[in-house]
Amino acid sequence: MLYLDHAATTPVKPEVLKAAWPYLTEEFGNPSSVHETGLRAKAALDWARETCAEFLGVYPHEIAFTSGGTESNNLAILGIALGSPRGRHIVSARTEHSSVLACLDYLERSHGFEISYLEVDGEGRVSPTALRSALRPGTTLVSLMLANNETGLIHPVAQLAEVAAEFEVPFHTDAVQAPGWLDLKVPELGVQALSLSGHKFGAPKGSGLVYLSSALTVEPLIHGGGQEQGLRSGTQNLAWTVALAVALQLAEEPGTAQAKTGAVSAAFIDGVMTEFPNAHLTGPSPESGERHPAIASFTFEGINGETLLLELENAGVQCSSGSACSAGSTEPSHVLTALGIAPDTCRTAVRFSFGHDATADDSARALAALRTALARLG
Repeated sequence: MLYLDHAATTPVKPEVLKAAWPYLTEEFGNPSSVHETGLRAKAALDWARETCAEFLGVYPHEIAFTSGGTESNNLAILGIALGSPRGRHIVSARTEHSSVLACLDYLERSHGFEISYLEVDGEGRVSPTALRSALRPGTTLVSLMLANNETGLIHPVAQLAEVAAEFEVPFHTDAVQAPGWLDLKVPELGVQALSLSGHKFGAPKGSGLVYLSSALTVEPLIHGGGQEQGLRSGTQNLAWTVALAVALQLAEEPGTAQAKTGAVSAAFIDGVMTEFPNAHLTGPSPESGERHPAIASFTFEGINGETLLLELENAGVQCSSGSACSAGSTEPSHVLTALGIAPDTCRTAVRFSFGHDATADDSARALAALRTALARLG
């Protein structure tokens, strides 16, 4: 079976599991304890924090470990919004992950915030000009993702963050799909908050982090003993924290991944578009330089997407209809509808997402499976 759903989750790397194992067994100490066992645990926690900070180019005290991307997005958005004295206005886009949109909805309903959603074009882009027009003196936050998990569009976050900086507005980016694929040095991105989820790059599910600039005032979501710089109380999951740090250490150089896996996905996209006239690529073309190197997503006019997924699995390929967080929903993708795609067409969507070990043979196998699946569906 060929697994092409890496945007949903990735296998845990053996080196990551090996690094985590001692902290699930003999090194069981609580990092908050002051005896020798606890101090060894604290040393491991400090190492993990320093490793993650070095990867992002930030200070260790600006890293808070979480349970994954959803919690990281919640802490960044709700924490900044409720801790900031600037005002009650936030700028985002309707193509964001559901965890971001749900936070914005909550702030609007329960705290009287006003949300400005930037318009996107047919491939999902937002323009710096539109962002500049949306900002105002009372804007508390801009939240725009680095790479879209459904269409693969890469936002020019550095350029957008520069616009926000002109108005001294903090910028948060959901960078969950980026490690190992895109450059993630915070000084180059210019953001003040950034979310990561470990299971997207070889660490276990339930691991994650959020970078929060020390210049921010952030209201914690979880109160208690004051762990994670007071931002996320509760005893840390040390094994998964170490795992996350090791996975970041092992993340492939973005340039290498873009060249290698990007060539595989580009060949697959070209094959699909050439062979199947009812296929339409969602998001930008590979040639644009704005597409995630591992994500290839299409709508197939006249074909039910869920039925196609079943036939693809019967033909030996596992993929998805979009975000795993929305799997099983009968509603059309909010990302695709924001692009102006009709709801019925949205329901024909299928996303193929390749891994770092993708080969030209994987592209050929996926194309053959799609050929078989579509033939069965008539």
